[in-house]
Amino acid sequence: MKTLKNHVILFDNECPMCYAYTKAFVKTGMLAQDGREAYQEMPQNICPLVDRQRAANEIALVNTETGEVTYGIQSLFKIIAYAMPFFKPLFLFSPFVYLMRKFYAFISYNRKVIIPVAVKGNSLQPTFKLYYRIIFLLLTWLITAYILTDYAHLLTGFVPLGSKYREYLICGGQLFFQGAIISFYRKEKLWDYLGNMMTISFAGSLLLLPIIILAKYISFLPLFFLLYFLMVAGLMFLEHIRRSKLLKLGWLMSITWALYRLIVLGLILIL
Repeated sequence: MKTLKNHVILFDNECPMCYAYTKAFVKTGMLAQDGREAYQEMPQNICPLVDRQRAANEIALVNTETGEVTYGIQSLFKIIAYAMPFFKPLFLFSPFVYLMRKFYAFISYNRKVIIPVAVKGNSLQPTFKLYYRIIFLLLTWLITAYILTDYAHLLTGFVPLGSKYREYLICGGQLFFQGAIISFYRKEKLWDYLGNMMTISFAGSLLLLPIIILAKYISFLPLFFLLYFLMVAGLMFLEHIRRSKLLKLGWLMSITWALYRLIVLGLILIL
């Protein structure tokens, strides 16, 4: 595996994903030991070469000899193709490049709600793209509801099954319910909060997925499915509290998050 020398990749040190994969580039020898720097601590010799806002949006790779700068997925392609040349034809295939550019943008513009961290000072933040946030909300809503619909079959001893669209309505309803409350409470945090909330819902549904799969092959007591679901819900509530603190929203949104679920449960049991 060849090392791409005389290049520096500028990562976001407030992004755990960015920190991890750029560190992996160095650790595996794809970049030199001095081949990564946080864009928040950009070296003086690189500053004039880089569009700082674009570097916050899309990871920048700087050729320190020529001054050439690549951004986003092209930066990653350049590093990988140099280390493993057999990938070059794939990285030149236009449909693949188009899809990966969109996928990279989807992750990059939502990375602050996927894995949130406290913002350090007045550091430069990624540009907000409503288009990518709405796609994120829709995808997480659909996947979460689909998994919950499957898991609902394991809870029939305790909760009525309902229609096949029930979980979609419940997940979508919470988006509107919480969205309405935060619009009155802290409107400027609307899209950040909804992104974080749906990340929690999506993560919770992924924790249910292994049990759905195992239940096809192993017999469990019905009570196990209920207790596991309650444990996941409890973890989600704790994560909601943690993220609300990072967003400086206090307790209101966590209380209404739990209240909505209790109201829905009551309606399901009554109706």
